[in-house]
Amino acid sequence: MTIQIGQALPDMPIAVIDGDTDIQRITTAPLFTGRKVVLFGVPGAFTPTCSERHLPGYVRHYEAFKAHGVDVYCLAVNDAYVMKAWALSQHVPAGLKLLADGNAALTRALGLEMDGSAYGMGMRSRRFSLYAQNGMVKSLHVESPGELRVTTAEAMLETLPQ
Repeated sequence: MTIQIGQALPDMPIAVIDGDTDIQRITTAPLFTGRKVVLFGVPGAFTPTCSERHLPGYVRHYEAFKAHGVDVYCLAVNDAYVMKAWALSQHVPAGLKLLADGNAALTRALGLEMDGSAYGMGMRSRRFSLYAQNGMVKSLHVESPGELRVTTAEAMLETLPQ
């Protein structure tokens, strides 16, 4: 079942990539506790829409999120080394964290997985974005297949509380 507004984000092990620092293996609790966070999920690093439109929008608007006091994290079902290479290739600024969910454990716990086997991708994340305060989901947006509208950086900035 998909996570709902008002529910707590699960505390799960995750690999975190932050700029050009070493890969950190932590749990998600310190990423969300006591923070305002936009978490957006993409089907895969280096895939066309994710690399050409979705992540670049968050990179472009990262300072606007910071001005709202909001941290930004990108989740994908890829291993940490792929996510680190993707972060470098996309010029992801330090502070905009990429979360490598290699086995889709967090993605499944959120109920936001999709089967991309028909495209040779296996289990992946649906394209989504959510806003959380202190680990509680305050808003959730999930794209219809093939779309990129409600989860863009621009759309999320418009929905942030003032």
